[in-house]
Amino acid sequence: MSVQAEGTFCVQGIGSRPKLHVSADGSGVVGHAGASLLADLADATGLTTAYSTALRPLRPRGTGHDPGRTATVLAVMLADGGEAIADLAVLRDQGEVFGPVASTPTAWRLLADTDGAVLASLRAARASAREVAWMQAAETDQGIPAVQAGGRELPGLVLDLDATLITSHSEKEQAAPTYKGGFGFHPLLCFLANTGEAMSGRLRPGNSGANTAADHIAVLDDALAQIPDAHRYGTLILVRADSAGSAKAFLTHIRTLREHGLNLRFSVGYAVTEPVRRAIRSLPEALWHPALDQNGTLRDGAEVAELTGMVDLAGYPAGTRITVRRERPHPGAQLSLFDHDEGLRHQVFLTDTPYSGGGSAQFLEVRHRGHAAVEDHIRCGKNTGFGRFPSRHFDVNATWLELSLTAIDLLAWTRVLLLEGELAAEPKKLRYRLLHVAARLTRGRRRLRLRISATWPWRHELATAFHRLAALPRPVD
Repeated sequence: MSVQAEGTFCVQGIGSRPKLHVSADGSGVVGHAGASLLADLADATGLTTAYSTALRPLRPRGTGHDPGRTATVLAVMLADGGEAIADLAVLRDQGEVFGPVASTPTAWRLLADTDGAVLASLRAARASAREVAWMQAAETDQGIPAVQAGGRELPGLVLDLDATLITSHSEKEQAAPTYKGGFGFHPLLCFLANTGEAMSGRLRPGNSGANTAADHIAVLDDALAQIPDAHRYGTLILVRADSAGSAKAFLTHIRTLREHGLNLRFSVGYAVTEPVRRAIRSLPEALWHPALDQNGTLRDGAEVAELTGMVDLAGYPAGTRITVRRERPHPGAQLSLFDHDEGLRHQVFLTDTPYSGGGSAQFLEVRHRGHAAVEDHIRCGKNTGFGRFPSRHFDVNATWLELSLTAIDLLAWTRVLLLEGELAAEPKKLRYRLLHVAARLTRGRRRLRLRISATWPWRHELATAFHRLAALPRPVD
């Protein structure tokens, strides 16, 4: 800044950013070009076809927009970061890439016409697409990745169940006061820890109980139905939940499923009751062992001990074990009166994994602690559709939740099948770097070309993803 005359100043330019003259008359430019990767993947896994079959009853005369394709485009829009049905406009106005996209009123009618039976058909369609995606992963040598815990891989699959609160800012059907003093919904969800896929979810009123066994059973059964037969039977499946999943009826149901050929085990939180506190106080110091971090090293200031045989677990499945971890609390941790008295934070969980096969208390505790990752899946899911619900009607919002789960699956399949390294990341990074890229659309030699900017930092990774998509084996109609 320099003085020109008394009382006047001249602001000198900083940097070399050019002055832009903006107009709204561009052509041949595609925004959110990377989102076409999701739409093409939906076709490649058979999801679009399966949705069309499931929703055929909603198109009796065979005219107008295909409801299945409309549902798929809604899922793609949510995966791309859209928050409302009106956000379909981003895809609709780029028909050369995304094809014909239904109007907002047409999409609304689709959601309104989806009843419980059709919703069940949508779930079955998503399961069929998942089977194709998993076969594609196997045939391309990607496979379903293993979950890591304590420095080693967990065998099989890991299902994480958890509930979350969704605030409703207006009157909606079955929205209700929540236990935290808010108002809205309390959906229960299940994610596959191996890939981040959203296996199942049930929309519930805000005043639904966190530990309702019937809801946990329904969500778990829905999740198991999503697992392809080749993986559902003969594969070890660990079911993890917080203390809300410790209901005896829920754990008994898991044990019953084992008797019907599914190799299920559970690892669920447990309340620190007075009998548990007495058992902890009576434990000799020699029975406490250092806890582990996820990389297998010792966790500073944390110890684990087994309480099996010291707490009455009558009514729980035979072979249920109970374990406690104590740790110096981090700043801001919520502590009970017992924790304040002891000066340590205590967390307890139940499992039916036996001692044989490496089921030490230290390993089982670090394995259970991995359940905390479900909070990240829920956080990302709230930015992929189910963080807000569009309608006053409960059934419409339940369908919206199902399409949100499909959007999460599309992102997960994209990471597993098409990406690697740091780009196989959370949706926020994926959208910023790949999905929201702009490109030019050109024609030549009877081909339609999508030309990504030669200066875009992740142009090669996006082009590689499209090449991998084109090489995926396709389902036979």
